[in-house]
Amino acid sequence: MILELLRIIVIVALLGGFLGYLIRTIYSEIGINIDKHGWTALFGIFILLFVLYRNKMQFSGWYKGKGREKLPRGATQLLLSGSILLILLPVILSELN
Repeated sequence: MILELLRIIVIVALLGGFLGYLIRTIYSEIGINIDKHGWTALFGIFILLFVLYRNKMQFSGWYKGKGREKLPRGATQLLLSGSILLILLPVILSELN
């Protein structure tokens, strides 16, 4: 259980950090300043990582106990749609200002 928790922390830190850096770089290249609304993209990344973990990564880890189920299809689609919207929201909000 402790190893799985450490694995989740590493996944969120490394993959979340990389995706955050990638999005920040892409937005700065196209001239979008995400300093004010960048938290929405970060939240979208964490939702994306949650869905990825629950539907894929939890089945390849050390934890083999109860409760290892994929998210329902509707919940997965809703969370992924919301995640994409949150990642794109800084672009939309910067255009409104």
